[in-house]
Amino acid sequence: MLRASAVCEEAGVPSASLVCEGFLSQAAAVNIGLGLKLPVALVPGHPGAQSRDELRRNVLEVTVDAVVDNLTRESAAAGEEREPGVRDIVFRGSFAEVNQCFIDNEWSDGLPIVPPTRERVDAFLRFTDRDPDEVLGQILPDSRRASVWSIAVNGVMAGCRPEYMPILVALVEAMVDPAYGVEHSGNTPGGETLIILNGPIIKRLGFNYTQGVVRDGFQPNTSIGRFWRLYLRNVAGFLPHKNDKATFGNTWRVVLAENEDVLAQIGWEPNSVEMGFTAGDDTVTIARYTGGNLLSSVSGSTPEELLPYIADAVVRQISWQLMFTVGMGNGTLRPLLLLSPILAQTIARAGWSKRDVKQYLFEHARLPAWQFERILRDWNQKPIWNLTQQVRAGNVPQVFAESDDPNRMVPLVGEPGNYMIAVTGDLMRNNAYVFAHNGVLGYSVGKRIRLPVRWDAMLAENKLPMNSASS
Repeated sequence: MLRASAVCEEAGVPSASLVCEGFLSQAAAVNIGLGLKLPVALVPGHPGAQSRDELRRNVLEVTVDAVVDNLTRESAAAGEEREPGVRDIVFRGSFAEVNQCFIDNEWSDGLPIVPPTRERVDAFLRFTDRDPDEVLGQILPDSRRASVWSIAVNGVMAGCRPEYMPILVALVEAMVDPAYGVEHSGNTPGGETLIILNGPIIKRLGFNYTQGVVRDGFQPNTSIGRFWRLYLRNVAGFLPHKNDKATFGNTWRVVLAENEDVLAQIGWEPNSVEMGFTAGDDTVTIARYTGGNLLSSVSGSTPEELLPYIADAVVRQISWQLMFTVGMGNGTLRPLLLLSPILAQTIARAGWSKRDVKQYLFEHARLPAWQFERILRDWNQKPIWNLTQQVRAGNVPQVFAESDDPNRMVPLVGEPGNYMIAVTGDLMRNNAYVFAHNGVLGYSVGKRIRLPVRWDAMLAENKLPMNSASS
């Protein structure tokens, strides 16, 4: 809302942004990022938890006067807070003192950080052929420049090793891609980004891609996942109680690496190919998920025995996210299914491809039309919910209105290819996992990891100890 108001104000049209009580701190933080002091009008409480009479009284007694005031006075420029220069030394002291300084300035996630000394930052920069001052994009909400230098700084802080730098650069390229929608990273559902890794770099840098694959405890998986959240904090500007308004929130997720040995064995393409790359390319894929659910003991010896359980779990995991299929961000819902290797092998042994699995989910993970519409209309109070009208408008495929029967079964997504599937995890466990996607508010984006020219030689040469004390 404030970004829309900024466009109006810069065009000379006065605005008044209606802001719920719980979002006033976010509005103040967004104003700083926009470089403006946009007028806001308070809406007391939360409209979703008020009766019509309560909301009407609050608007008439509080909001209307503020709107009138906002529209009749000139906006002022926001006062700028001075930030340190790119290469300024911000603090000198012991390890403990450095960490306290970073916590006090909200540069830390609350865990100890590795102090980003010039020596450590330079070690990271050696592992990219990009210029340290190259800007990959301007990143919302604080409108800072996402530079190669800032990537190295936050990589050091997260506990990454210098050789992870090409992955970090690719991740920030994905973060600033408009298709991803980084500006939504602090929205109230509290979705968190999952990073999927593909290519020979998985083995070369020692990523875990078997048992316990999405648990911390492995340096590359864990530290790179932490880097993502630190970069959102320190460069994008998402801070809890300010621009990050997650109601409950998730912590950062460790990197998920696919088991490409199993994929090659069964003849399934890796996720990277589905994202438009060539098998064997080193790639990252990012997407934001609001949560997930484990499917334990998916038992059976054929796809027909295994997949009904999985399809049922997909339906159970997705509710309000249906607004990304119909209405807000039509067709952008992309649920992710993780299959353990033994499940993928069992399905492939019957001659099924990844595409076949997606087709099955499209045909069997369905809801009655009346329930689909009820979720959007009655429970989430969305203005766009009627499936038949959406089909007639050309916004969703015909499959959503093949008849007028309210009990007709309709899919959760617009087409089979909207499902994403990754093969990873314990080799001998018959488990699966379903992630609920945050749709257009964190859409799936893939980027190729570009290695420096002297990659192999530098890997052999790199001996920098990353756990030494620093001032």
